[in-house]
Amino acid sequence: MENSNSKPQIVYGLRPVMEALEAGKRIDKVMLQAGLSGELVAQLRNCLQRASIPIQYVPAEKLDRLIRGNHQGVVATMATVTYRNFIDLIPSLEEQGEVPFVVMLDHITDVRNIGAIARTAECAGVHAIVVPAHGSAQLNQDAIKTSSGALLRLPVCREDNLKTTINVAKQYGMQVVAASEKAAMNYRQVDFGKPTLLIMGNEEHGISNDLLKMSDIRAKLPIMGEVQSLNVSVAAGVFMYEALSQRNE
Repeated sequence: MENSNSKPQIVYGLRPVMEALEAGKRIDKVMLQAGLSGELVAQLRNCLQRASIPIQYVPAEKLDRLIRGNHQGVVATMATVTYRNFIDLIPSLEEQGEVPFVVMLDHITDVRNIGAIARTAECAGVHAIVVPAHGSAQLNQDAIKTSSGALLRLPVCREDNLKTTINVAKQYGMQVVAASEKAAMNYRQVDFGKPTLLIMGNEEHGISNDLLKMSDIRAKLPIMGEVQSLNVSVAAGVFMYEALSQRNE
């Protein structure tokens, strides 16, 4: 079962809009900067015309007023991120013969971190990310932009209770791995070939104690410098690519 927010979503940037099209997302209209040219622009225009999506040619100043970031001359109005239910997702992966690998984000508040994690997750073959319904950064246009459109491709499960989600994961035979700098185990000692739910914590406080206690394994990244922790998106990337490396062996 899927659901989505009712508010329209704005996506900007050439590649994020192309990703939205390729992912089959419904786009209401696209505002294109007048006089914009280039191979990717022509490709985008052709895709929009084939999909019968209206194109409105506007001056750059109008786009600048709408978007603070680098819009690259393209702004699309579309539906928000579509969410999947975790309890339905895992059986569907198993039916496809997949060994589930899901990343849970425990109240991460920076949209740029969520976007960066989603981008890496999509590249590393992660099957889905889980975010809490409350107390987390919104998956808005900035998150989609930072993810380079990955949030429109990667299944996202927005759950009311992360503890319940962890219990469901365990019922499906998934090991729960918590990324924690206080752990004794090195991240390379984790067997990511097993069905896995990886938890990444909040930027300031890390993983909440309630979720940490529910984990089966706690693992850390080695820190050689004086700074005692990595940015959560960087740390998540290391864990995800270790999992990808093990699964490709």
